[in-house]
Amino acid sequence: MNMETGKGRLLRLTLMGGEARVFLCDTTAMAQMARDIHTASNTCSAAMGRMIAATAMMGVNLKSDGDRITATINGGGPAGPMCAVAGPDGKVKITIEHPEVELKLKPDGKLDVGGALGRDGQLTIMRSYGFGEPYLGKVALVSGEVAEDFAMYYLESEQTPTLCALGTLVGEQVIASGGVLIQAMPECSEHLIEQLEIRAELFGSISQLISEMTLEEIVEAAFRGLEPEILESMPLSLTCDCSRPKIEQVILSMGESSIRELIREQNGCEVTCHFCRRHYKFTGAELEALLEEGLKKEGEQDEDR
Repeated sequence: MNMETGKGRLLRLTLMGGEARVFLCDTTAMAQMARDIHTASNTCSAAMGRMIAATAMMGVNLKSDGDRITATINGGGPAGPMCAVAGPDGKVKITIEHPEVELKLKPDGKLDVGGALGRDGQLTIMRSYGFGEPYLGKVALVSGEVAEDFAMYYLESEQTPTLCALGTLVGEQVIASGGVLIQAMPECSEHLIEQLEIRAELFGSISQLISEMTLEEIVEAAFRGLEPEILESMPLSLTCDCSRPKIEQVILSMGESSIRELIREQNGCEVTCHFCRRHYKFTGAELEALLEEGLKKEGEQDEDR
């Protein structure tokens, strides 16, 4: 288990010579970092931990550096919407609107993630490719518990039978977090499907497995007899790509009248990134200079048309 700050690891493998593909990840330290950044409750830490693992496994399937997966769960629960962004490089960032929300445990003693996120809403997946219009897919939430909702997305939007298990074990700290995604390929045999169904219960406690074993040991224990072949081990990280220039573009997108109002009424502004909670301060003079530069570029673009 890798407890280096904000770092995780993912294995990509196949079963039975390519009849199924598997993604298995340990995102414990990433979930802990998200908990620290957002000062999250146990329930919201579990929700973010599951979402980090799900989007990380989805993101590594993207092809180009500029491609991104943006996954949003909006179920109408007291924690509000939760959004995560992932790329093919294994970098993930996450935010949740009300990370302080805590609920009592469910009758089975487990954290009530579905109650916090809500069950009356949608999982939205946006795939952006750095050019053209992004692809948008939506499915109604099954439970708000995250794993079942992602499995339904794969089934409805991509017609791919998928077993998705996600888990975050939380005490005073995040003890273990991660997930497994198993997808049957078109040539998948009935024998392999039966074997995976038999072993599905094992993955119901994926966070417990991650707390006790390395990823390679989980592969050996869970897929013994199914010819597992590890194709790749890649690093993951909780990383925000916000920057002052990007925040400047956000401010400019507000429009001239709104920026002038900030200058007049507050003589500046402070912008907080929702994903990493970093603060960016702008004085009135800096906003004036930013607006002037933006208007100048806008004028130059008009002349070129």
